[in-house]
Amino acid sequence: MRQARFDAHGSCVRWTESEGEGPARVYVHGLGAASTVYHAHIAARPGLAGRRSLFVDLPGHGISDRPADFGYTLEELADALAAALDEARVSRAEIVAHSMGGSVAIVLAHRRGDLVSRLVLTEANLDPRPAATAGSSKIAAYEEEDFVAHGHARVLEEIDPLWAATMRLADPRALHRSATGLVRGTRPTMRAMLLELPVERVYLQGDRSGELAGAEELVASGVRVLTVPDAGHNVMFDAPETFASAVAGC
Repeated sequence: MRQARFDAHGSCVRWTESEGEGPARVYVHGLGAASTVYHAHIAARPGLAGRRSLFVDLPGHGISDRPADFGYTLEELADALAAALDEARVSRAEIVAHSMGGSVAIVLAHRRGDLVSRLVLTEANLDPRPAATAGSSKIAAYEEEDFVAHGHARVLEEIDPLWAATMRLADPRALHRSATGLVRGTRPTMRAMLLELPVERVYLQGDRSGELAGAEELVASGVRVLTVPDAGHNVMFDAPETFASAVAGC
């Protein structure tokens, strides 16, 4: 386990790392998740093993610190991820990122192009104000103090046990602020940033999640959009072989 400071108070973002060849692959989780849980089984597959791999837990999640005075906006999370990569002396990394982590990765590539050579995004949030059925929207619908006092426990009872297993490790206040940041989005939007990024971009969409909005525009800008059969939001669990092939560039 390694760590890097990401705020003025010395709070640390942490990650686990496996040695290997470069360029590094950096795995980033989604809202209420943890990177090793969602991606270690992918990084260990024969076509991907042997590459230097970092499994970063964003602030408020997993093994990273969760300061109460941190904003947890997408921009702040991207800066924390940048601090981890700078500390690890990583540049031009392949970023493999899921859901909210994909949004953070897009912002990172937009703000720190020196750190990113390739993006593999799995159902990344591209637009503000997601559907009311989205997990981030349900969490953000609570007032912060109500979520901390009661909402976090309610959500854990309502969601899939797989997600609950990692969400219960996330700090409730950080979780609410992260969800609120997703709902608010960025300026320019994550979609607008992604369209303009001068790096290789792959976007994975599970077919059970429905059609990807704006897919034609993404393809026209050079994004490789892959719809994965028999997969939902967690493509890396539902279709690990297809997911690993996409990460490997096959």
